[in-house]
Amino acid sequence: QVQLVESGGGSVQTGGSLRLSCAASGASNCMGWFRQAPGKEREGVAVIGSDGTTSYVDSVKGRFTISRDNAKNTLYLQMNSLKPEDSAMYYCASRGSSIGCARVRSIFAYWGQGTQVTVSS
Repeated sequence: QVQLVESGGGSVQTGGSLRLSCAASGASNCMGWFRQAPGKEREGVAVIGSDGTTSYVDSVKGRFTISRDNAKNTLYLQMNSLKPEDSAMYYCASRGSSIGCARVRSIFAYWGQGTQVTVSS
């Protein structure tokens, strides 16, 4: 079991920045950030493997950066140049000890409660 606690969400204006953090109760191989806006499917924003390999959805490439501190079991998402369409509940996810990493919701076993990001125009 891996427990995940997100923090860092909030409200910003278009063009602003936020940094999300996710504290995990234990080590994880693949971790990621997903987001879900009202009435939409949960979308894989970015994932990072234990070796630091990353994958991003096209809409955030060049604006968001996922990183991790393995010593602290903490995952981060630096979000710059935020747009109104980035507004959503952001969830941290972990695959625990499972091998493999992809922006696919169904392969993640552990989820945080979410943190809200709101970008106003």
